Amino acid sequence: MTKLTDTQTVILNKASQRDGLLALPLPDNLRGAAAARVVRAMLAEGFLEEVEANMHKAEPVWRETGDGHGVTLVATVAGLAAIGIESEDANTATKKDPAPKVRTPREGTKQAKLIAMLRAPDGATIAEIMAATGWQSHTVRGAMAGALKKRLGLAVTSEKVEARGRVYALR
Repeated sequence: MTKLTDTQTVILNKASQRDGLLALPLPDNLRGAAAARVVRAMLAEGFLEEVEANMHKAEPVWRETGDGHGVTLVATVAGLAAIGIESEDANTATKKDPAPKVRTPREGTKQAKLIAMLRAPDGATIAEIMAATGWQSHTVRGAMAGALKKRLGLAVTSEKVEARGRVYALR
């Protein structure tokens, strides 16, 4: 089984929640050559396929074919399986799924350690995370805002605890 990147996981998760399993629009931070590279890799792996865009429904167009038509990108059964959605679930995936599929990080990484600390019943403070990962405070905050919230779609909460200070948690 092919290892998905965070970007590929986000694209497939969003496609699984859209009508017709449309992979477009791509994430806002993915443009130009980077977008082409990611899509090309996903097409090669069979996670996405190009289909004719329905211009009457104003479907987003990935590329124009030159004859006044365009193609859009749709998640395949293999793409859905790569994020843990079975083929019989593909029909129900087109309905809005209130909870995004959570990707499990690789074991032993600092990101995995961060997630484990935030999932602990008592959560974790910035200082505790810094001690466990060796990161500086701005790196911890950036990882929570970027990797966890934006890329993985996890809900990071914080609250002020009198004895510990600001405590962050995944709820």
